[in-house]
Amino acid sequence: MRLDKFLKVTRIIKRRTVAKDACDSDKVLINGKLSKPSSKVNVGDVLEIIFGNNNFKIEILDIKENVRKDEAEKMYRII
Repeated sequence: MRLDKFLKVTRIIKRRTVAKDACDSDKVLINGKLSKPSSKVNVGDVLEIIFGNNNFKIEILDIKENVRKDEAEKMYRII
């Protein structure tokens, strides 16, 4: 799954265009490497997301195309 779509589906970022802008601004890393919005994510990857002064890491646990809001939280865990 594309990185920008994963961020939107999991509701980490509300809109796919905002996720794309974050990736283009070098604010999202996959396994420690800068990533493009079109980068593929896999189960087990670690995402590092930088929002202002906040930094957090997320491990991908599951990848699904469509999920309900209550299931979205089960697709990742914050490290």
